Amino acid sequence: MNDYIRIGWTTLALLLSVSLPAVPAWSADASPKQASPTGQTNVSDKDLRAFVKAYVEYQKIRQNYEPKMNNTRDEKEKQKIQREGDDKVKQALEKQGLTPQAYNRLFSAVNGNPQLRQKALALINDERKKS
Repeated sequence: MNDYIRIGWTTLALLLSVSLPAVPAWSADASPKQASPTGQTNVSDKDLRAFVKAYVEYQKIRQNYEPKMNNTRDEKEKQKIQREGDDKVKQALEKQGLTPQAYNRLFSAVNGNPQLRQKALALINDERKKS
């Protein structure tokens, strides 16, 4: 399995308890976008919308695949489920034009800026209502 996909699913399950409620990070080594001198992080509305859509899709994937993984004791079956989840996560990111690294940067920016976090949470709630 390549690193691109492995980052997607296995790391996500471990990083759900970060300070932005229920928003996963793809890897712990993500670096945030450069902050401006005023402390504001530069995230365009387009990037934020892509992040939100990928996040909402990830949550759907997780809700579907996590119980399957938790309910099987067969290691081969768990690996199969994990690969399927990895593929779905990869597709969700690609659909929004994001790489795991770009998602991580956006995640870090959102998580590190209270105003941006509130905006992201509002957009997440709106996106969930649509789907």
